[in-house]
Amino acid sequence: MTKPNKANELTGTIVAAHGRHYLADVDGEFLQCVTRGKKTNIAVGDIVHLKRTSADQAVIEKIAERTTLLYRSDQYKSKLLAANITRLFIVIATEPGFADDLISRALVACEAAGVDAHLILNKVDLEPNLARARERASLYTNLGYPLHEVSAKTHPEDTVATLTPLLQGQSSILIGQSGMGKSSIVNLLVPDADIAVREISEALDTGKHTTTFTRLYKLPAGGTLIDSPGFQEFGLYHLTEGMLERAFVEFKPYLGGCKYYNCRHLAEPQCAVLQAVADGKIAKLRHELYAQLLHESAQTLY
Repeated sequence: MTKPNKANELTGTIVAAHGRHYLADVDGEFLQCVTRGKKTNIAVGDIVHLKRTSADQAVIEKIAERTTLLYRSDQYKSKLLAANITRLFIVIATEPGFADDLISRALVACEAAGVDAHLILNKVDLEPNLARARERASLYTNLGYPLHEVSAKTHPEDTVATLTPLLQGQSSILIGQSGMGKSSIVNLLVPDADIAVREISEALDTGKHTTTFTRLYKLPAGGTLIDSPGFQEFGLYHLTEGMLERAFVEFKPYLGGCKYYNCRHLAEPQCAVLQAVADGKIAKLRHELYAQLLHESAQTLY
């Protein structure tokens, strides 16, 4: 990032966030940052304009315009995940079992935000479970989402060779449930990840062993990678009805084909989407999630 003319005015990238404390990378220098007032609308990946207040501290004055923003929300509040990302990777594994609900919600969030989505199937060396995992993942590959198979622990070099070209030149984020091996993958892609986490943790005063914050790494081969803590739920209460129907890629051929222009694709007569579900062209599981998300969007209180 280039520095503006005024001595104390800087531009940086937010590389970590914990509560209302942020860490910005300004030309390789880490600065602890806070916002003015009680605002917490900053995301990892944000490009921010800063005013230095001391040798290692600054105040965030302004957020640069974002190209993309990913966030999850429940009935009461939203939580920013990452800004300015181009690609999201969902890590699943042959074991333990992965949640279709989380995957589909993440894919819907990507479609709504304009982010390219991929799946990584880890632990493919566990062959007794491989066929079943592939079969379950086919629900998403049949929709056009790429699937990349790796074994982070048993074949680390192959894992790096598979994923590195997909990350080059991209601003990526890795998400996944606990137990999928996401941390193992990050440690392969970012050789000094553990050191970086410790340094970031100390800089944010969160304790030496805190790893429950989202953080951004620069990759050796180019590009950036955001690692997000493992979470089990991905609320999308912020998406409207119109955003939701367009975020299910398999609905697109049928939108506009319903008898009623304001069809919600739930129980209306002569609904093209419901007919596609009945014909097996749209997976029942995905349509059920769509109905659930519509219900959630109607519950929003914030």
